[in-house]
Amino acid sequence: MRTSVSIATAPIGTGLAHPGLWARRKWEILRVASPVALVVLWQLGSALGLIPQDVLPAPSLIAEAGVELLDNGQLVDALQVSGMRVIEGLLLGGLVGITLGSAVGLSQWFESTIDPPMQMLRALPHLGLIPLFILWFGIGELPKVLLVALGVAFPLYLNSFAAIRHVDLKLFETAQVLGFSFWQRFTRIIVPSAAPQVLVGLRQSLAIAWLTLIVAEQINADKGIGFLINNARDLLRIDIIIFGLIVYALLGIITDAVVRFFERRALRYRQ
Repeated sequence: MRTSVSIATAPIGTGLAHPGLWARRKWEILRVASPVALVVLWQLGSALGLIPQDVLPAPSLIAEAGVELLDNGQLVDALQVSGMRVIEGLLLGGLVGITLGSAVGLSQWFESTIDPPMQMLRALPHLGLIPLFILWFGIGELPKVLLVALGVAFPLYLNSFAAIRHVDLKLFETAQVLGFSFWQRFTRIIVPSAAPQVLVGLRQSLAIAWLTLIVAEQINADKGIGFLINNARDLLRIDIIIFGLIVYALLGIITDAVVRFFERRALRYRQ
């Protein structure tokens, strides 16, 4: 009896009260520890001469290259330019993708007229259009933004289309009984039901946007992160090249985390 009482009256913060808390934290710690261990092994291999510096510089040298770019202001300028290209391409491609996807999802007529050419365009490798875009739009900002927009549009188009078509029909039947107008059905049924899948499409689009920008900025760019990488290639600065690629990866992770944050906020009613 005394044993049972001592267990029942144990503090809430102990492991006895919350056995699942440590299990969750254990996996979170492991997720952080694994990349840290990889970087430590990389640094150790470089220090022991197992990894040639002219092939893969040590993490400390790459960090020094990043500090160098930060001190001379090149990194901040490049981030501003590349970030603006992604934002403009995302807004343009997102507007086109969500608008067309919603129209096709809501109307059989739009599906018959718009979906076939969209599927044909989707089958084209959009990065293969770079030479054509240069001939059409020159080598300024416009072709880079349009390439990002083209890559962004199709995931949002497909996810918007599929999300609307998979809305529960019983909800539409209830809305009809209640006498909902089209706008009420769209805002109160379609948008909340389609939001989770559309947000998944947004996360996919962000990843494609950064991947597209990496390639677009390698061609005839005079500013941006890709321009820094091209200059580093000409100067044989592998440390700056790898640092630029890491920056691209971090930007993709950060923007994905931002979308996930807003996704949790917008869909907290489902919890």
